[in-house]
Amino acid sequence: MAVEPLSQKEIEDRLAELPGWSLEEDRLTRTYRLDSHFAATALVVHIARIQDELDHHSDLTLGYNTVSLSVNTHSAGGAVTEKDFGLARRVEDIAPGHRPH
Repeated sequence: MAVEPLSQKEIEDRLAELPGWSLEEDRLTRTYRLDSHFAATALVVHIARIQDELDHHSDLTLGYNTVSLSVNTHSAGGAVTEKDFGLARRVEDIAPGHRPH
């Protein structure tokens, strides 16, 4: 099943529903700042589980107390698709109360 790229307007509309997420260089991005390195590492593990479940993997960076995601859809030529927003929403579901960086 082909995944279609979203238009700029569709991306902007969906981003309005995901505070803290932005579009940078054709990728959805988000950074979380947590209270400790342990909490950041735990969030990475939770995100990895979601990515495996969705079979959709982002670039994921772990800092001392930060976790950064950068995602687009390779099968759509590196464009942003609904798959990316699906992943973003799932991550938001497990990271309530985490402050955007």
